[in-house]
Amino acid sequence: MSDINEHWQRNLIVCLLGSFSTIFAMTLMLPFLPIYVEQLGVRGHAAIVQWSGVAYSATFMTAGLVAPLWGYLGDRYGRKPMLVRASFGMAIVMSLIGFSTNVWQLVGLRLLAGIAGGYSSGATILVATQTPRDRSAWALGMLSSGVMAGNLLGPLVGGSLPPLIGIRATFWCAGAMIFIAFLATVFLVKEAPRQPRGNEPKPKRGWSEISAKTVVIAMLATSLLLMFANMSIEPIITVYVGTLVRDPKQVTMFAGLAMSAAALGSILSASRLGKLADRIGYSTVIVFALVMAALLMIPQAFVNSGWQLIGLRFLMGLALGGLMPCVIAAIRRCVPDHMAGTVLGYCVSAQFAGQVAGPLMGGFVGGHVGMRAVFLGTSVLLSLGAVFNWRVARRASSM
Repeated sequence: MSDINEHWQRNLIVCLLGSFSTIFAMTLMLPFLPIYVEQLGVRGHAAIVQWSGVAYSATFMTAGLVAPLWGYLGDRYGRKPMLVRASFGMAIVMSLIGFSTNVWQLVGLRLLAGIAGGYSSGATILVATQTPRDRSAWALGMLSSGVMAGNLLGPLVGGSLPPLIGIRATFWCAGAMIFIAFLATVFLVKEAPRQPRGNEPKPKRGWSEISAKTVVIAMLATSLLLMFANMSIEPIITVYVGTLVRDPKQVTMFAGLAMSAAALGSILSASRLGKLADRIGYSTVIVFALVMAALLMIPQAFVNSGWQLIGLRFLMGLALGGLMPCVIAAIRRCVPDHMAGTVLGYCVSAQFAGQVAGPLMGGFVGGHVGMRAVFLGTSVLLSLGAVFNWRVARRASSM
């Protein structure tokens, strides 16, 4: 029996605001991270860039490794305790980053942030498991919009706040913001009580309990592919925009707009596509989104102005916005309640893997083959993903 929670709407609001605030606070540092690295004693342009990359990726690496563990513990001890743990831990670590005295402390604390954090992934698991199944894709779409809004607005505010209050104070403000999310989670989130099992044996948590294994594997692969597609152009976008914009002073502005356009499109479409998927089926929306994204990748390789690239990135964001909510909702339908957190934790790890693999492959292909090849190669991968999901959905419907 699913633990449907009568407080699911309030939980959704708190989780949405909490996910927004934690992601907002975590991405706040992106515009000034190289400056902070330099203030911590690193000298030389190459060294500053290298250490900035290490510090930035450190959180994703540890977060991806521990996500299945937190999911498993959430299944065993409750999802709310995982949110409380994550928000409190992130508030402490983020504040401590403001006290760093050398770059090793910065990297170490960023690694610790990945281990201690995971609020948005924990919120996704709680919403997925305690929302009525016929509303789950819509609810997850709303939550996804909050996450993407944090990713979009965090760097924008991070570019303007340090000149006003200083870099270290900006980290302390970010810690305070996450602490507010911690308090809201403690006092407002109400998790449904677990169903007593009496003398029944504890359920096994093995792979054999999953009824549609192929569907789950397809969803894990699709979550990796989504992040890969979103991140593959990150290393080359500024250089690519430089070939499209004549004024060198406008290159960074257009590059920033191109990066934000996809996130903005996803914010606008996530809940709507999720609501549509609740009506017509998750697999239909997933295949459609992948096909549209694959088609939109092709003209991005042949644009001749910055505004054309921005418009196409926005449309691609609209297409992909509902993909992650549908993936999570599909996994939720195939997995027993007592294993949901564990499997969704693997889904989070797959997303982090895409965040790492996308930039690595994009940078390698862009540097050795050409920047257009990044867009065209990603289009091919998205097309293969659409075909794979279509075949899996067709096979599942015939069983």
